Amino acid sequence: MTPAAERDFEVVVIGAGFSGICAAIRLRQAGIHGFVVLDKADDIGGIWRDNTYPGVGVDIPIWGYCFSFEPNPDWRYAYAKGDELKSYADRCVDKYGVRPHLRLGAEVTGLQFDDELDHWDVRTSQGPLRARFVINACGALGRPKLPEIPGLDTFAGAVIHSARWDHAASLAGRVGVIGTGSSAVQIIPEAATRAERLTVFQRTPIWVIPKPDFPIPLFLRRLFRLVPGLLRVPRWIVLAWLELLYNGVFRFKAPSAVTALEWIARLTLLAQVPDHALRERLRPRYRFGCKFLTLSNRYYKTFARDNVDLVSEDIVAITATGVITSDGRRHRIDTLVLATGFEVFERTSLPRFPITGSGGVDLGDYLDRNRNAAYEGVTVPPCPNGFLVHGPYSMTGSFFVTIENAVAHALRCISEARRRGATRVEVKPESHARFIEEMITRQATSIFYNSNCEQARSFYFDQFGDVPLFRPSTSVEAWWRMRRFPLADYTFTSRADRERTGEYQEAS
Repeated sequence: MTPAAERDFEVVVIGAGFSGICAAIRLRQAGIHGFVVLDKADDIGGIWRDNTYPGVGVDIPIWGYCFSFEPNPDWRYAYAKGDELKSYADRCVDKYGVRPHLRLGAEVTGLQFDDELDHWDVRTSQGPLRARFVINACGALGRPKLPEIPGLDTFAGAVIHSARWDHAASLAGRVGVIGTGSSAVQIIPEAATRAERLTVFQRTPIWVIPKPDFPIPLFLRRLFRLVPGLLRVPRWIVLAWLELLYNGVFRFKAPSAVTALEWIARLTLLAQVPDHALRERLRPRYRFGCKFLTLSNRYYKTFARDNVDLVSEDIVAITATGVITSDGRRHRIDTLVLATGFEVFERTSLPRFPITGSGGVDLGDYLDRNRNAAYEGVTVPPCPNGFLVHGPYSMTGSFFVTIENAVAHALRCISEARRRGATRVEVKPESHARFIEEMITRQATSIFYNSNCEQARSFYFDQFGDVPLFRPSTSVEAWWRMRRFPLADYTFTSRADRERTGEYQEAS
């Protein structure tokens, strides 16, 4: 390739996690080979590359947490561990010929759309690139969120964020864990077995139900390898369960389903924590579903250990030697673990880097002035030729189904532009506005606005009070609409039209 060819691509994919890997695979299958996959890290895998904390694993049965086109017969556990997901990502990259398209260690620092030439100028740490189309596959959980606590930078011991685990740090002394979200639920039981003293700083209790995990028998793995079609059975069972859970609990807040899950969590808490006062501090005051689905067989019982303390008072400051809480107590800590999640709808994360769209519109400013929303979860008006994976209102029950839906949507737009000879594809503002209105109307009946969810302090909510992380629809509807959306909701135009008439004309 010439130096110019190394800078010019038809498609730039940003992110080499599962979203970027799926986009790359589907591009190749569509016969589009002039693309590159960029990632700031030196390896692939996204969250399963970055999250290596003790106990890391998936929260849904693994048969629903993989690509539909690449079932894996070799999962060792029903709820796979982190290293299995990383190995699966490597396998997909190699099997589908993605590795030659990777450009690792290339951090994207900005995007700017060229209205005259209808392409994106992509600034990276390895130099500038140009692309007709950009698929932003950074994902929603890539930037760790640090708590805004006075004195955090003065702490003299090791400070470890769950997404940037330091395996050289010791958990043998006095360990403090800030946070009780899904990552903390996995970390806390592991830390308790290593620490001399573990102090958990809880801002908000979390509902936890048992995790029906088990090692997958060797004979069953061999059977799956021998008859791969059998893997469809557990996959469809898991997807059906996720669909019932998502729509029954989250979308339609079915009282019987919500109450049943709460009673399962309460009975688990009762069985594992004998102390009544401690149980009351661990019991949420909001309804099940307001926060991320969390499963564990060990979390509640960890607090019954002699070496574990639960602190519910707010943290007011951190010193060189520990944590000060609102009751005036000073908690001596040697190692501080921040299980504080990720930036999702913060201005620093959506978008992850500066994006200047058509007409010089800054995407971050546009979202701040309007709502965090994308047409079908994929496109926004200021960004022609730009597509999101895990954009606002794209997530249904399954992480991987969501990825495949968004990639299919983007590929349909790109393929149609190629067919028409168009150099520019952009969603119509009225189509975008119509989709937003539909999502907001549907979301109003969900559990998020009718179950004291404000007490959950959930990252689901953005600055507008919306819940754009989830799409209020069934997975079947989302699958259909992401692949069969009206092409009339977009305009397809070409540079040739403008050069001939002085303005863009919509392609017929």
